[in-house]
Amino acid sequence: MASDVINDITDQNFTEEVESGGLYMVDFWAEWCGPCRMIAPAVDELANEYQEKGLKVGKLNVDHNPATSARFGVRSIPAVLFFRDGELIDQVVGAGPKAMYENKVLEHL
Repeated sequence: MASDVINDITDQNFTEEVESGGLYMVDFWAEWCGPCRMIAPAVDELANEYQEKGLKVGKLNVDHNPATSARFGVRSIPAVLFFRDGELIDQVVGAGPKAMYENKVLEHL
């Protein structure tokens, strides 16, 4: 992980992590995915910038965690899903500028 405020989300810990409450942004990614690597710095920055405002951020490797990916219908990556108290409330599929993800964070904080 590039940032110490980003949690490693897996099929095994998804419920415990994401359903623990509050706003959670989960980046569904894979090592071989170029666009995933492109958005990684933006995800890291948002995790650091909004941690004190209550945003939790995690990354889920789709190759290693197929059950959670299938559960939320993730077919294309990068996919950034937003959860509030464990409920899926929004998503952004595909790579975009930091502002695109930040606007979603601000909308839901």
